[in-house]
Amino acid sequence: MAVSSPWNRRFKGSIIKPTILAFITSTMIIFYIFSTSRLLLHPHQTRIHIKAPLDSSSLKTSSSAKLRVFVDHHHNKPKEDDETATLLLANTSSSLPEQFPIANVETHLSKPQLQLGSSREKLVQNKEVFHDKDLFHEDYKEMNRTLKIYVYPHKKNDPFANVLLPVDHEPTGNYASESYFKKALYESHFITNDTKEADLFYLPFSIASLRNDKKVGVGGIQDFVKNYVVEISGKYPYWNKSGGADHFYVACHSVGRSAMEKAIHVKLNAIQVVCSSSYFLSGYVAHKDASIPQIWPRKGVPPTNGPSKRKNLAFFAGAMNSRVRENLVQVWKNDSKIIVHSGRMKTPYSEALLGSKYCIHAKGFEINTARIGDALYYGCVPVILADHYDLPYADILNWESFSVVVSSLDIPKLKQILEEIEYDHYLKLQKNVMLVQKHFQWNSFSKDFDAFHMIMHELWIRRSHLRQIY
Repeated sequence: MAVSSPWNRRFKGSIIKPTILAFITSTMIIFYIFSTSRLLLHPHQTRIHIKAPLDSSSLKTSSSAKLRVFVDHHHNKPKEDDETATLLLANTSSSLPEQFPIANVETHLSKPQLQLGSSREKLVQNKEVFHDKDLFHEDYKEMNRTLKIYVYPHKKNDPFANVLLPVDHEPTGNYASESYFKKALYESHFITNDTKEADLFYLPFSIASLRNDKKVGVGGIQDFVKNYVVEISGKYPYWNKSGGADHFYVACHSVGRSAMEKAIHVKLNAIQVVCSSSYFLSGYVAHKDASIPQIWPRKGVPPTNGPSKRKNLAFFAGAMNSRVRENLVQVWKNDSKIIVHSGRMKTPYSEALLGSKYCIHAKGFEINTARIGDALYYGCVPVILADHYDLPYADILNWESFSVVVSSLDIPKLKQILEEIEYDHYLKLQKNVMLVQKHFQWNSFSKDFDAFHMIMHELWIRRSHLRQIY
């Protein structure tokens, strides 16, 4: 009989011990999973409701798609009137904050339920104007009550008073939004002189005014912004305390996209409230920065024209300053239903907007134009051909409910896309256009829910959660 050597006994022991250890570890893991699985589905756990992205092809995954996340602390199930479909989201844990539980993730969609990439996905339409109306109104009230902004002070005899102080007249022109905002802010209750209670700090320079100032001009804007930030950071402690993260500026002119090239820390840290809000621009950071509408100011109550009186299917007129516009006009210049013009029209622009069901927003030199505001003012459903556009108030408004978002690659299919929209659905879109009009209007004296207050809300949801003590 063979005698077991110490080496053999040690060899057998080296196998048995890891095996036993692995068995014990596996048993503990199985026990842990079994004991905690019920906790993951606990009925009192906070749910995360992820809203469907905004554009018409939102169910497709893309670099520009964004998920709207709302944490419902008050209800452990969706409201009774919500229609939900549960989707299995890949890599969810890597995209949600750690403090949010992963379980019970629901995506709000209208029926029928569709798989990602379905050819019928464009039929899925959420007809509600707001992503979450109750949440918006709750936040709006809190914003209106508590939001405080400190404006860096400047005197009327400042050499650049025309750039830093609000205008003393009604703003006009294509880039009036930044002047209207500043004028409304200075007259509002949001201003504070107590920096300890300030949520945000406003950099009051106007890009449009700098462009038109003979002392600065287009070529001097970058140096002006750089020197301005150096000056305020040396004179006041507020910029250095946060690195500019609780500061913001407002710009609507296209020159604004390059205005920060010599002040990169402004572009990366401060909140940029801009009309040129494109995912394609490296300097624009969605969720940190905010998109505002470019609005041509108009006085009085918007004119109305019933849907049945709008005889043209779609309308566009504008300068040929982009390939998108050139392609649009080339494809549809001889069509009887889609009316397109290159350059100025001989007939009134307003009549064409009032006489069309859909009004086309095609990007020009910049991705933003005033055409969305024009369409909404005249009750025309916007058709948006500007790819990579972070649409204004996208955190608040559901653009699918009052516009049609179409890829510029689908210009040849534009008539087909619009004609396939059933008339009842068009009526709903047009009705919602009338509901959102007030959010895209400037007023001589700001009113609740107008463009000024909507921008303030955008700032409210972007304010820093870490208050600095000055």
